[in-house]
Amino acid sequence: MNRVRGKAAVRHTARRQGGTSAAPDPRAAGARPIGVTAHLAGAVLAGGLTLAPAAHAQQPSAAPADAMTLPALEVTATRESAPGALPAPYAGGQVARGGSLGLLGTRDTLDTPFSTTNFTSTLIENQQARTAADTLINDASVRTTTGSNGFDDTFQIRGFAVGAGDVGFNGMYGLVSSNRVPAQIIERIELLKGPGALMNGIAPGGSIGGGINIVSKKAGDEPLTRLTTTYMSRSNVGAHVDTARRFGENNAWGVRFNGLLRDGEASIDDGNVQSALGSLAVDYRGERLRWTLDAIAQRDDTDNFRPQINILSTATAIPAPPDARSNWYPDTTLVQKDTTIASTVEVDVTETLTAYAGVGYRKGENDQIFPVSGPAVNAAGTFGVRNSYYDSYSHTYSGNAGARWRFETAGVRHTLNVGFTGFQQEAGNAYIQSAGTATSNIYNPSPLPVITAPRTSPQRASRTTLTSIAVADTLSFADDRLLLTLGVRDQTVEVKSYSTATGALTSTYKASATTPLAGVVVKPLETVAVYANYAEGLTRGTIVGAGYANTGTVLAPYKSKQYEAGVKVDWGTVTTTAAVFQLSRPNSIRTASNELAYDGEQRNRGVELTAYGEILPGLRGMASASFIEPKLTRTAIATEEGNLAAGVPERTFSAGLDWDLPWVQGLSVNGRVIHTSGPFLNTANTLRFDGWTRFDIGARYDTMVAGTPVALRANVENLFDKDYWLTTGTYATVGAPRTVLLSVSADF
Repeated sequence: MNRVRGKAAVRHTARRQGGTSAAPDPRAAGARPIGVTAHLAGAVLAGGLTLAPAAHAQQPSAAPADAMTLPALEVTATRESAPGALPAPYAGGQVARGGSLGLLGTRDTLDTPFSTTNFTSTLIENQQARTAADTLINDASVRTTTGSNGFDDTFQIRGFAVGAGDVGFNGMYGLVSSNRVPAQIIERIELLKGPGALMNGIAPGGSIGGGINIVSKKAGDEPLTRLTTTYMSRSNVGAHVDTARRFGENNAWGVRFNGLLRDGEASIDDGNVQSALGSLAVDYRGERLRWTLDAIAQRDDTDNFRPQINILSTATAIPAPPDARSNWYPDTTLVQKDTTIASTVEVDVTETLTAYAGVGYRKGENDQIFPVSGPAVNAAGTFGVRNSYYDSYSHTYSGNAGARWRFETAGVRHTLNVGFTGFQQEAGNAYIQSAGTATSNIYNPSPLPVITAPRTSPQRASRTTLTSIAVADTLSFADDRLLLTLGVRDQTVEVKSYSTATGALTSTYKASATTPLAGVVVKPLETVAVYANYAEGLTRGTIVGAGYANTGTVLAPYKSKQYEAGVKVDWGTVTTTAAVFQLSRPNSIRTASNELAYDGEQRNRGVELTAYGEILPGLRGMASASFIEPKLTRTAIATEEGNLAAGVPERTFSAGLDWDLPWVQGLSVNGRVIHTSGPFLNTANTLRFDGWTRFDIGARYDTMVAGTPVALRANVENLFDKDYWLTTGTYATVGAPRTVLLSVSADF
């Protein structure tokens, strides 16, 4: 049996979650009751507190005359959360009390020396999210740079790009679709702001702005059979089934299945989005052993997917965004197929030592018509386009293993973590271009040029191997009022490139680097945490190409450095956080000696403010703001020294409310506003995009129909149908138009 925490937090108020009032269920939070439930019905005796078991238990025969009788109060003791267990939802149910930090294990938000947000399935369902991106934009530090029904979901966190391929799944990279993560498989979305190389190892795409981890759905203690029918404007309809059961002694075994079928026109005129998803999760939770298995198969067929395009950086002006329902690359098709199988296991070797391991495999395939613009779009919206087939595949193996040991020395408690991560991916492609180009316009597109060459199968292009080993120790002083975390990870990156025409090996890259981490949390009060951290991100370097004096040189993985400090306050039902940070990344430039080197720098300095929780009984809210100065230093072009980086907005805001109407039982209304200031198109800072603000509204009604619980939801995203650009500074796309979402869920 795990040791019981020395401190127990007694919650006096019930938490309203998703329009219902209920006390948090320790089992749903991943904690396992040890069967000790007592009632306080004692008296304060000589400055102490006497506890008696339950109301029917024998009471003290006598007490001092000045003893104060306390009201009955139920206390439930729970085991310490096991690695991978889910912390309970916070007040309001939209955000959890903590989440996983990879190597460092699961942490409460106030015990974490980083800025994190952990979104729950309650929020995902009530906002009718289709993918993880629809939920992540509730945090102002996160923005998507691609629109819905596009090729993928690409994020920007703290001003740096985080690709869909860098999203983790139950703590392992590369096991969810490299395009987008469907909401139907998600129990939690864990967001880490800032580099996470020590916690999770180097991301496959080298992103350093933050980390996203998807926690998959598992069977809960209550049987579940839920059928949801959906409608998305203009005429996309679907059905989703979610069923779960637990069985065996102590409900040790669990099975959960999610299935989705969706078809019809969505947010592009004359387009069609057809989706099919099947997800099966099996788990076992024993006294000392916990095991999970996830199997996922998904396929998306899209006709007329949302396009992306380059805008001429030397244009006289940025063209106005076209109608969001238009497609300036008409008659494109995109087929995306993914199959994943992954398993994790945790074993309590002793009362203080836990070992864990995980392994997974994913096969991904993309078949698409992939137009390319050149020349880029000018101020009038005119561009040149060449059509092509771009088909690709990837085979990914990912895994981790480690141990956590809790011990004490000289009154200082330690949590020592050691871990290994491994990742290997083979990727291939076939790129077939049309014979010529055509002149087109984003407001009046021309037909795409015909591709006359035969379509061929993708051939191997690269093999990437990432391995690392890490160690970290969290020291606890003064009854957890001071927490100090120190750690280091040694990472090795190996990349082999191949000719897709001949299959021959064309180049080899292998390099290693270490990344340290230091974090401290000081809690002057039980509900106040002041924290600071120094963390490094790691991105694999490159093999220098032709045209440089050091052609053929293998550049070492480059490091990104973050300094951060902040304060978190739990006010009881509302938590507020404030953070300041500096995150810098090297940029490659051509030196005076004509060598390619990491000699420039993008330095993002920022302030983040966040609040979430239950403002009043039945009124839930989330609000956040981010202010960033993305300055360029040591630039290759002297006139750009001190300019702002392209594609990074300086101000972003996200805020939402969800309110249970007191005069209509079961009826809730919600609203959300998302604002993004206009970033620069180019590093010369001569052209800037317009900022944009999006408004969303919704309503939810929970009722009973013939004895069956039914939830009706209606949401409208982009209420005023605003057209706006989304950009990374390299390419641009248009945000989704007004989208109506309707659903009916019934629990049988």
